[in-house]
Amino acid sequence: MCGIAGFCNGGEHWKQDIERMNEKMYYRGPDASGIWSNDEHTVVFGHRRLAIVDLTPSGAQPMESHDGRYVIAYNGEIYNYAKIKEKLLRENKVTAFKGTSDTEVLLEAVSAYGLEQTLRMAKGMFAIALYDKEKQMLSLARDRVGEKPLYYGFVAGDEGRERFVFASDLNSVAALEKFNNPINTAVLENYFRYGYIPAPYSVYENVWKLEPGKILEIKSPFNKYTIKTYWSMQETAVYGQDHLFTGSEEEAAEELERLLKEAIRDQMMADVPVGAFLSAGIDSSTVVALMQSLSRHKVRSFTIGMWDPEFNEAEIAAQTAKILGTEHTELYITEQDAKDVIPKLPGMFGEPFADSSQIPTYLVSKMTREHVTVSLSGDGGDELFCGYGTYRSISRIWDQTRRIPYWMRKPASALLGAVSARQHGALATKARLLGAKGIEDMYLRSEIGEGFQIVRRDIRKTEGCQTIMDTYPHSLLKEPQHNLMLMDLMMYHPDDILNKVDRTAMSVSLETRVPMLDRDVVEFAWTLPLSYRNGDGVTKKILRDILYRYVPRELMERPKTGFSIPLHKWLKETELRAWAESLIDRNILDRQGILDADVVWRLWTDYVEKDIWRVQIWYILMFQQWMQFSGR
Repeated sequence: MCGIAGFCNGGEHWKQDIERMNEKMYYRGPDASGIWSNDEHTVVFGHRRLAIVDLTPSGAQPMESHDGRYVIAYNGEIYNYAKIKEKLLRENKVTAFKGTSDTEVLLEAVSAYGLEQTLRMAKGMFAIALYDKEKQMLSLARDRVGEKPLYYGFVAGDEGRERFVFASDLNSVAALEKFNNPINTAVLENYFRYGYIPAPYSVYENVWKLEPGKILEIKSPFNKYTIKTYWSMQETAVYGQDHLFTGSEEEAAEELERLLKEAIRDQMMADVPVGAFLSAGIDSSTVVALMQSLSRHKVRSFTIGMWDPEFNEAEIAAQTAKILGTEHTELYITEQDAKDVIPKLPGMFGEPFADSSQIPTYLVSKMTREHVTVSLSGDGGDELFCGYGTYRSISRIWDQTRRIPYWMRKPASALLGAVSARQHGALATKARLLGAKGIEDMYLRSEIGEGFQIVRRDIRKTEGCQTIMDTYPHSLLKEPQHNLMLMDLMMYHPDDILNKVDRTAMSVSLETRVPMLDRDVVEFAWTLPLSYRNGDGVTKKILRDILYRYVPRELMERPKTGFSIPLHKWLKETELRAWAESLIDRNILDRQGILDADVVWRLWTDYVEKDIWRVQIWYILMFQQWMQFSGR
């Protein structure tokens, strides 16, 4: 695990700039730092290293290929690099390797087969910068599902010229001396809908996120780029549902267990200590159970607990660990422990981000890093195996709603919306859902909450920024719930869940790995009938079929808790209330000129005086804290 950065057409201060970018992502790779530049300094790479495989200098980056044509700066892990290495040797593409790192294998595979074919072979998580000296072309690539981040764009350079820039961390881009890109106010509508900024956008104008499964190419003079797809979650889902698994549910569980074990075996390989997060949920319990079944030694498992029983999963996790026989570590955190994380959040994410489970995720990562350098997680299970209750409830509501013609529902929705404009709760929700054109639109309306216009009207851009949610093809997949799962896997999962896990873990120099998102697991999952995932009223049915081979069914048959904190309670307390009100001070809001102070204070007043909690309050506070952090 590492951090990468670089730019083209950097100017005479190229070395100071790349060192500044590297320093801003120190936590992503505290073990070493490296830079590379071509002779003209028109292409510059930076790298911070967290050594996981091949801890020697032979694994250092940026790295040049054996033939000297290619240079790579790479963040991530290629789990099947040993098989690719064997292929290279067998086909005499390489006579010998200098070290044992996956980076060298990746680079030599590119030299032998080209970047796109190499990425199609590779199983892993990665953000890659590759320079081809012969073609004078820079390529950027991101893994299939978006585990590793990669930003790119244009910023001010010397003599008024724009320069192309890329980095793992948006803070590295903003650290450039001449950086002056304004806030992209067009993306803020989406931020205040979702609590995160969906790809391909970032909080800054002219800076974007490379989307999962994409390759960007830019040639000298580095002023125009093209983007192509080497793997698509949407195409994978369509193909899988057109080629359904024809075996029994038991046979499907056998095959999924085999694929998960293969992925976990590969992801347990490292030259440093490896462990796993363990909550009380199906996903992480399945990962830890399979890890322990593959290991001759006790697997290290880690859980944090909370004293509030409403949010505590530690007791069930401890029972699971005991049954599985892991070496289990748990830490009970106090309210103060969680509150102390809040000031650190803007520095972790580089742009506004407001999934409040970022706080416990950071705390479990921090505790885990004290014992191991790599931790496996169970992320992806809900989205791949139909684990969210919302999928079923929205499907049920849509089945009832669609019986009423849209031409009747549309005006009724508008009327109800006007009646409930200053209300909170069931009536406002019904108004939104009634106006849905299809199940995808209904899901979107259910997820975004009440449509408060938080951004000031005078700066709101009418064109907006369309997201995957907005452009998702109606009824792309036959099963309605499958469409909702796919929507989440294409936007919510990479831009919220994986973003949160990567940033919080890497802020303490912990590498996280996600076996559920292995290429073969994902592609197999999309061939499963819905009844194998969500059947007989049971969510994640096929995962449960596997897990119950290792732990008692009764241990897991209970309501889903989630990984969250009681913000709605804490923000009324003296210390945090004062902090919150200082961020939304009307004078500050007026000076910034971005948020509508009247709307902000209406939400806040409803909360403190009427006990009406809306998640947009946390979105606002995280935005304002980021504004303060970034000096805006």
